Amino acid sequence: MLALGTARQQPAPPPAADKGAPPAAAPHSSAPSTEPRTTALPPSRPVSITIPSLEVTSDLEQLGLGKNRAMETPKDPAKAGWYRPGSTPGAIGPSVIAGHVTWDGVPAVFFKLTELDPGDRIDVRRADGTTAVFTVDRTATYPKDDFPTVEVYRNLDHAGLRLITCGGDFSEKDSRYADNVVVYASLTGHRGR
Repeated sequence: MLALGTARQQPAPPPAADKGAPPAAAPHSSAPSTEPRTTALPPSRPVSITIPSLEVTSDLEQLGLGKNRAMETPKDPAKAGWYRPGSTPGAIGPSVIAGHVTWDGVPAVFFKLTELDPGDRIDVRRADGTTAVFTVDRTATYPKDDFPTVEVYRNLDHAGLRLITCGGDFSEKDSRYADNVVVYASLTGHRGR
């Protein structure tokens, strides 16, 4: 799902730990958060993302569909990108933000994504002046050949956020990682306006 730029993608990202997932969860999935959800916001384009526990802040590129109808990836490895055909962060539905894990041997914007735990905060600043505050529900790792498209992109009855990057073993031969890491989060508050 999320391709990377070159064959020299080192070092490897931190491995995803099994954090006591419920039986129905995906392999290498962490337990869900119990933080209460809040009412969704009206749609507004996202402009930046901040993940305090990982010390990550990034302006957001806009991503569309590329060749083979696959989601584009950010052009700048230091920036994450919002998948613009999807919901805007804070509005009803699953908003998707993707980022590279490594690029030319250097850790990229989502290098530490597997270190997020249930209850960690993710802030998305929006063009309308509000900041949508999300709480991590769980983190899961899936083989790229078995990516759960329906689970990630399906309609929701609440404002959800999905952060996506690569993970697992890197194949020099194929110039790609074996897995995708998906962080699932829910809107639990907002600031501004």
